[in-house]
Amino acid sequence: MTKQDDLSRSLDRYLDGRPGELSVSVRELRTGASFSYNRALRTATASIVKVDLVAALLLRAQRRRRGLSTWERRQAALAIEVSDNDAASALWSVIGGGRGLAAANRRLGLRRTVPGPDGAWGATTTSAADQVRLLTALTSAASPLNAVNRRHLLRLMANVAPEQAWGVSAARRPGSDVALKNGWLPRERDDGRWTINSIGRVRGDDHDYLIAVISRGNAGMGAGIAAVEHVAELVTRTLAGDR
Repeated sequence: MTKQDDLSRSLDRYLDGRPGELSVSVRELRTGASFSYNRALRTATASIVKVDLVAALLLRAQRRRRGLSTWERRQAALAIEVSDNDAASALWSVIGGGRGLAAANRRLGLRRTVPGPDGAWGATTTSAADQVRLLTALTSAASPLNAVNRRHLLRLMANVAPEQAWGVSAARRPGSDVALKNGWLPRERDDGRWTINSIGRVRGDDHDYLIAVISRGNAGMGAGIAAVEHVAELVTRTLAGDR
């Protein structure tokens, strides 16, 4: 049995009996090590889609061979750093709504992300693997986003409000830099249970992780955050042991 098999079993044991479902995808950029669990799960993005919206905005500006306007920069910062919903709605409109987001996602290499209906950007559905593909577009020289725009979006993610810095930051080690975005939403279709998602990059001298943890049906926000953080820390610690 491989260490990845052991890790999957550990996750099975941890999640057994807990309400809801969870999926995780991790890629270590320095070594190429990767791990995925419960690949089939799709959840509503909630506010993690704001990274996708800003990426679409940046692609739009690139097509027009310009940088972001002062207003666009402000809306992007509000959407990522404090998770402002009005800013996200404004960006959704600017990029062309669901059709614009879908077009951007084709360029970014996302395969299983479906924009929300009727302007409901938080109801966009996605997979953990697609969120790692999005993070890859923020970190790879092969990205359709140019280097300036990749750095800009990662800087916003590194500057989220302290009270929103939970989630994949649990994989931080001493000296690590973290860039992340979280999403949280109680959903009527899940009887008021919580969708809790966290995506981001955790980078240090000897590690560079892209991490996406998505979940639905959590009993509460706190319980969902605890599960996401436990899984992010467990998976990255195990991958580090593979080196």
